[in-house]
Order: sequence, then structure tokens, then C-alpha cells
Amino acid sequence: MTRTVTKIWSALALAALLTFPARAQKAYGPGVSDTEIKLGQSTPLSGPASAFGAGAGRAVVGYFDRLNEQGGINGRKISFTQLDNAYSAPKAVEQSRKLVEDIGVLAEVGTIGTVPNVAIQKYLNSKQVPQLLITAGGRRFNDPKNFPWTIPLYPDFETEGRVVAKYVLKTKPDAKIGVLYQNDDYGKDYVKGLRAGLGEKASQIVVQVSYELADPTIDSQIVQLKAAGIDTLIEQSAAKAAAQSIRKAHELDWHPLHIIGASTASVETVLKPAGLDASKGLVTTQFLKQPGDPAWANDDEVKAYKGFLAKYAPSANPDDYSVLVAYMNVNALTTVLQKCGDQLTRENLIRQATSLHGERMPMMLPGIKVDTSPTDHVPIEQMQFMRFTGKQWERFGELQTGN
Repeated sequence: MTRTVTKIWSALALAALLTFPARAQKAYGPGVSDTEIKLGQSTPLSGPASAFGAGAGRAVVGYFDRLNEQGGINGRKISFTQLDNAYSAPKAVEQSRKLVEDIGVLAEVGTIGTVPNVAIQKYLNSKQVPQLLITAGGRRFNDPKNFPWTIPLYPDFETEGRVVAKYVLKTKPDAKIGVLYQNDDYGKDYVKGLRAGLGEKASQIVVQVSYELADPTIDSQIVQLKAAGIDTLIEQSAAKAAAQSIRKAHELDWHPLHIIGASTASVETVLKPAGLDASKGLVTTQFLKQPGDPAWANDDEVKAYKGFLAKYAPSANPDDYSVLVAYMNVNALTTVLQKCGDQLTRENLIRQATSLHGERMPMMLPGIKVDTSPTDHVPIEQMQFMRFTGKQWERFGELQTGN
């Protein structure tokens, strides 16, 4: 009897070893070993969008330093390479090639801005390299059929435009609207959403003016908008242009309802250069807690965020919006990598990044969550309206979606 039981258990043990070896085995893609995960990023450390890239870049590097001190991801340290793309499309492609072909990263992660991400999207997808959790809101980044390796982690600009349209229709139904936008996907997607959200009221857009990213000033556009007699100015501009428009409107003693894009709501890099007094009354949408908002003075997440920056990126300003977004981004990246376990392949990285359901990252506003699927890569669809008091942004109203 005893021998029979022993034989049965031996047979079961052998069967288990033969049947489940793959489950116990590790699977690694390029840049991964038992001790290391190579990741890379290009970011605008110089050039016209350096206001976004510099502080955010320091925060990301500091985050990985802390993560490695804590043991890394499932025992693997992050080997992180950050390169300057100067917010130039050709430079961004050059740096992506270097990350993939010379350094051999598993993925390019958290790259900032529409222009660089548009430039590298085709290359990374052709190489089947994850363009992971990028900080860009263009609608083209939610195209699973043609670009399955591109995953954004930012509300798309078309949705933001729709949300703003709903707000204007509700609070100022007879508005005479002027639109200022950057003449690329960053601006055009926003305007497309704005017009769609206005619907039959889109005719209330009296004038629509664009500018080029390389333009030294947009003063003439602001003068043109004021001359058109509008009472509502809606703009989707980069940091430099947004600061100029706010300041110029103030100099002209012109006070329309002024709505700016969420990506230019940074007190540090936009509103302070424009002038805090000049910025009073601005309206925007947000999805993250503002560290300088007294409402979050005793919030544990805000305290943790500020404490992290003080130790690991002391030159980065916690009120810099790009730093705040970068912090959310690397926390999301950590979540995705942890979900991969020992299956650290490029395919599984995409699988996990497109299977986020109701995830909440540190510093997100109450009610905001991340949801992705293999057929819909848009991660965040809820937004909160904010108004600038002259000192800080204050929330008002309910969460909104672009539906």
C-alpha cells in the first residue's frame, strides 16, 4: 500500500514538472536580465519646449534612483537612459534609434510632447518597440489597429476640447469665441474636439488663429483676436505662447473669459512668466492635484510627492505641472512593470499596459482613474475644471467627460 502511494506521488510530481515548465520559466525581451531592465526616454532638455522637459527629466531620473535604492522592480534595477531631443522631430527619431539600436532598451517610456511622439511613432511601431505611457494627447496616439505599440498616459486633446465646449455652452451660451491654437496635431486635435462639442453652435467661433511653434511671438495674433470683438478666448498653446498670450491680453487691458489648455496650466513655467495678476481668472481643466492648492496641504500623497522631490530632485519645482505629470507617469510605469512579473517581454509590456481597469495613480484628483483596453488606448477621460485666483488653481463644478 505504501509503495503504491509513493509511486502515485512520484508520478504526479513528474507530471507537474513536465506539464508546467513554461509557467515557471522567465521570459525576457531586449534589455532585460535577472538583475536589470533597460529603459529609455528622449525629452526636450533644450529647445522651444525645454520648460516642459528640464524639470520633468530631473524628476524621472530621481524616481528611478529611488526605485533602485528600494530594490528595483521584482529585484531588477532600472538602467535608465535619458537623451535630449530638443523638441525636434528629426532629433527625436535620431535619439529613438540610439535607444533601440545602440543601447538596446526594452521600451521607450514617457516621452513628452506631440511633435517628438508623432515623429518616432512609425519607427518604434515598425520595430515593435513599446512607445509606452507617453505624455502626449493627440488622437493619433489612440490607434490600436495601425499603431499597437503606442500607449499614451494623458487625456487626449480632442476630448479636452469637447469638455471645454460643454462648459462654454452651459456658462456662456451666447459667447463670441476666438480660438488660438498651435498649427500641428497638438492644436488641431483640440480645435476639432471643441468644434464637435459646440455642434450647431460652432458658428459662435468668430475667429480662429494659429501660430507656429518656432514663432518668436504671438502678440499680433492676440491683437487680431481682440479686434474681432470676441468675449471668450480659448487657446491650445505651448508654454511660451501661452505665457505671451496671457501677458499681452493683460497689457491690452482686455479681459475675455480666457480658457487655456491643461498642458499649459503650470504656475511655475507659464503663469509666473506671464504674471500672476495677469493670470487671475484663467480657466483650465485638470486631472491631477495641484501641490500648491491649500485644499491638499495635509494630503498624504502631496506630502509624499514633495518629500520625494526634496530628496531626489531638489532642483525640480513641485508646482511645475510637467514635473507633476512625470511623477504620475513613472508611477504608472512601475505598476505596469510589476504586473509583468518575470514575463518581461515587449509583448507582455503592451498586454499589461492595455489591461488597466480603474487604476488610480498618486496625485490624481478624486474620481479620476486609468482605463485601457487592447481596442482603446485612451487612458483618462475625466477632467476637473479649475480657476486661477491669482495665487493658485481652485476646483469648481463636477468631474466632466467629453462624451
